[in-house]
This record gives sequence, C-alpha cells and structure tokens, in this order.
Amino acid sequence: MTAYLTIKEAREALEAGSITARQLVQSHLDQIDKVDDAYKIVVSRMDERALEQADSIDARRNSGEELGPLAGIPFTAKDMFLIEGTQTTAASQILKDFIAPYSSTAITKLEAAGAICIAKVNQDEFGHGASTENSSFVTTRNPHDVERVAGGSSGGSAAAVAARIGIFSVGTDTGGSSRQPAAFCGVVGMKPTYGLISRYGVIAMASSLDTIGTLGNSVDDVSLVCSIMAGQDAHDATTIKLDNYDFSKRQTKPPRAAVIKQYMENLEPEIKYSYEQAFEKLRQAGWEIGEVSLDTVSSALPAYYILTPAEISSNLERYDGIRYGSSDDAPDLTSVYRHTRGKYFGPEAIRRILTGTYVLSAGYYDAYYKKAMQVRTIVRKEFDTAFKKFDIIIGPTAPTVAFKVGENSNDPIAMYLADIMTVAANLAGVPSISIPLNGPHDLPLGLQLMSAQKNDAGLFSAAERAETDLATKLKEITL
Repeated sequence: MTAYLTIKEAREALEAGSITARQLVQSHLDQIDKVDDAYKIVVSRMDERALEQADSIDARRNSGEELGPLAGIPFTAKDMFLIEGTQTTAASQILKDFIAPYSSTAITKLEAAGAICIAKVNQDEFGHGASTENSSFVTTRNPHDVERVAGGSSGGSAAAVAARIGIFSVGTDTGGSSRQPAAFCGVVGMKPTYGLISRYGVIAMASSLDTIGTLGNSVDDVSLVCSIMAGQDAHDATTIKLDNYDFSKRQTKPPRAAVIKQYMENLEPEIKYSYEQAFEKLRQAGWEIGEVSLDTVSSALPAYYILTPAEISSNLERYDGIRYGSSDDAPDLTSVYRHTRGKYFGPEAIRRILTGTYVLSAGYYDAYYKKAMQVRTIVRKEFDTAFKKFDIIIGPTAPTVAFKVGENSNDPIAMYLADIMTVAANLAGVPSISIPLNGPHDLPLGLQLMSAQKNDAGLFSAAERAETDLATKLKEITL
C-alpha cells in the first residue's frame, strides 16, 4: 500500500512510526521493478544513494531531531536536472556519459527538506517534443493505456506519478511540458510564474520560457513542493522575489473565472462535452464563470515555434564534441562538429537547431523572430487585461486525450499542435496548472487554470477548490 500514499499520508505514517523511510523508499524502488518494463519510465536509478539517505533520515528521526517537511518522501526527477555524481542525459545520446558535477538548486532545496530522489525519468530529447517519442532511449507509455503516449516533454515525470514510481516528480515546462503530460496521465501538473523557481543546474531548452514543473497526485502535494523550491537564487538572475513563498494557505471565496472562447472552438464533440460538463459542475458549486476572448492565443503557437527554436539553437551550440558532449575522432575540427552533431543529436533536435538558426539569420530576423517577439508582447498584454476582470482563466489543457504511439511521430505539425493550449501561458509568463478531468473512453483529460503573474498562491487555491468541486474519479490503473 505504501506505493499509493500522498505526501500528507506518507508523512503521517513516517511520523507515527508505522513505516520507516527505508521501507517507503524500498517500496517505490520495488514499484520500478514491477511496472517499468511495461511503461518504460526510468532512465537511471539511484537505489544505493536513496537508501543511504533514507537510513540517515530514520536515524535522525529516532534521535528526536526535527526534520524537514519532505523527510523520507521518495520522488523522481526529469533527466534535465543535475544531481551531483549521477548520470544526466536530457534523453540524448550526446550526453549519455555525462556525470553531473553539482546539483541543481531545485534538487538541493528538495533534499534539504528531506526528499529522496530515487530515479531519473524519461523525456523528449532536450525537452523537444510532446510525447517522449523523441527520447533517444525509449518511448514512455501511458499507464492508462500502454498503446498511447504519456505526453511530453516531461512524459516520464507524469507517467511516474501515475504509476506510483515516487510520490511526486519534478519536470520542466517551456510550452506545456508538465501540464500536457499531466493531462494525458491523469495527474496534477504545475507551471509556476516565470522565475519563481531557480533553473540553475537544469539543462536549458529556451531560457526565456523555461520553468520548473511539478507533478503530483493532488494540488496540495504540488503546492507544498513548489513552496519548498521557490525563491531567489544568486545563481539565476531571472528568479523573482515574493513576500511569501508559502502556498499552503487557501482563499475561501470562489474565484471569478472565465473560459477562453478560442480554446473551446473546434474541439471534438465528446471532448467539448467533457469540458462543458466540468464548467457546469463548477457553476453549481458556486463558481462565477464567464467567457473571455483572447484574440492572439491563435498566434501563440506559431510565435512559440519561432522563439523556441531560436533559443534552442543558441543553447545547443555548446554541444559540439569539444566543449561538451560525446565525440568521435575526425580528421579536422569541422568534421568533429559535423560528425558529433549528426550522429548524437536526434532528428527533432536537428530540426529545431536549423529552424532557430534560420529565423535568427540576416534577412530573416525581422520577418520572423522580431515579429514573434511582438506577438509575445501582445499575448502578455491580453492576459494582463483579462486578469483585471477575472481571477482565473480556465479551459482545456490539451485538445485531445493521449494519442496513440506513432500516430503523430511522422507529422511535426500535428505534434506541435498538442501544445496549442499551453504555450500562451509560457509566452505571458503566468502560472498555470492542470488538474485531472474525466474524458471519453475512460481516458483522462486536463482542466487548465491560469492566473496573473506572481499569483501562484491564488492559483493553487482555485485549483484545489476545482479539484474538490469536480471530484474526478479516473479509471483505476492496473499496475
């Protein structure tokens, strides 16, 4: 039963002495043995390190020492997070032999609070994708249906939570990479305000859009983990200051919410019906729900896929076989570059590097990159205006349930469209969370809630209220 505990339940059991940290960690390591052949979630394990940390926590608890709020809680991390002395690959062959020389700030804070990382989990290579099919290792399967994808790029993190491999997981979210897989796998996925959580020690994708995502089985779990990771960091100049990083307090008044009109258009009838039913449930529970039209959200996706490749082309430039990354012998420097990148980068990474280089090149910068930046500014202004009238904006997290493995793998445009409802929050820098919703064919959907910048606490309040009012009961996963 220990593999099914929430953070609160696990902490209560640990404090009561009905289970030890070692037993809790071992139960989740055993869960990897049980399910990972089917779901293909884990990239690397940390059994010895995790059990040593668990023993230390047990000894400190037995001695009466005051422990952190996550003491003994096992979790997993997307393989973008550096953890000192462990393999960190970003699911790319070019980093297959890289051992992290230090730990990211996010991991350091979690471990200081007593959390224990038991494994690194799969993702799309360098975060480039919406299904984990772009991992250079394996394709992670959806625990609700192994014929379907887990989403991406943090698909391994979402699947790990759904499959009870760790009680929570940390991922990244550049354009929906935590929220979309959370929706596909029926878990909670949070993208905080840009800069709320330090990105130091996390492999970069698109630096002006990257955020640290958190995935869990409840809003309460996710808000606690975010509270612990949040805060300014001298190593990351983009981190922001809040008066209070404690997101545990809940507002009692129902929020004023608005449904994004454009997100409800062109949905398949059964998908649209699921969301309309959810909105009606919220109204019956006392929510004030209106409608808002955000004209530029339809332009957010093309703008995102200009800006993101541009930043990717800069961030991946360092992986040349000389400064960073795997390398093979070649007769000259140019051949080393060409051979290394051609051999060790996957096709989607190459596609985005080339696209980014193109839109930044002379003669095309103004036509593409500059225009996309202008769209980004307008998107941000539209959200700012909407949040003067409404506390929360709600809508679908993704336009579909999880699609079949291979269904979109040869169609990059179809794959990019999986992020159509999540990228705007990243362009605007606002916090956004996805909570589980019942979808057709016993597959989960996600209800996305967004709020104004720095109102992460208010967003957690609204999300927890929605979680309670909707009382979603997903079909039980056979593990």
